[in-house]
Amino acid sequence: MNRLDKSIDSLLETYGAYGMVNHSGGANLPSRASIADILQGLDELIFPGFRENQGLDHNNLRLITGEKVNHLARELIGEVERSLVFSARSGALSCGHEGCHAAAELIMESFFEELPALRHALSLDMEANFRGDPAAKSFEEVILSYPGFQAITVYRVAHYFWKAQVPLIPRMMSELVHGRTGIDIHPGAEIGESFFIDHGTGVVIGETTVIGKNVKLYQGVTLGALSVKKEEGNRKRHPTIEDDVTIYSHATILGGETVIGQGSTIGGNVWITESVPPGTMVYTSAGEWPQRAQVQRQQG
Repeated sequence: MNRLDKSIDSLLETYGAYGMVNHSGGANLPSRASIADILQGLDELIFPGFRENQGLDHNNLRLITGEKVNHLARELIGEVERSLVFSARSGALSCGHEGCHAAAELIMESFFEELPALRHALSLDMEANFRGDPAAKSFEEVILSYPGFQAITVYRVAHYFWKAQVPLIPRMMSELVHGRTGIDIHPGAEIGESFFIDHGTGVVIGETTVIGKNVKLYQGVTLGALSVKKEEGNRKRHPTIEDDVTIYSHATILGGETVIGQGSTIGGNVWITESVPPGTMVYTSAGEWPQRAQVQRQQG
């Protein structure tokens, strides 16, 4: 046991030297397990009857919904308060004279007021998934089984908390669904309505990406930054994708000044670091090595 005691002492020394302790002498940080439970509960609220075995009908729907909302409200207040306390402790924000608990309550109330509009946005995403995939047989199939739609659902929840300047929690939400689906959408990205990710594995959408309406991405697409220098963290580093664009598998589009014009089609495996005019098709030419990107105006 003497060797174990020495190991314990050595481990404690690293706690003092390197930190990474949650959170000795202060308020704890948000819990990953609690955030996962909150996401599960929100999923049940957004898609009632799809995620649980409990039967729903018009007689019990309001009662069950009310119970879920009140439970989730309490859980959200606690986790958001921990996040705000963390940020206030580091000097990144101030909770004001009423404190972080009151601020967390306001954020929670505003979120539930926004939830009907969020469901409307997701209904448009669901329709885009159904229209865009010939293999989709029903809306129900999209809700129950499409990883892209799961990732979009969590993104729209996380994006609300990102806009509300809640630290930690939006990234925790995004990484939880990233682990399940292989789709990495930063909660700071701006994504318009009727968004469709087909298949989805390996899709990466960076923090300052802007995506318009009716955009479709396939697996392996990267909307990334040309530079990862820390000092550029507050600049727009990721591309803008305008309305009605389709981007095929494993295309890479980089840079904060790069704009993919409305109605363009980006072929698979291309690498783009410059803007593309509206109505353009970009693809790689077959039979050449190295492959060169070909650009042509689409008709109509």
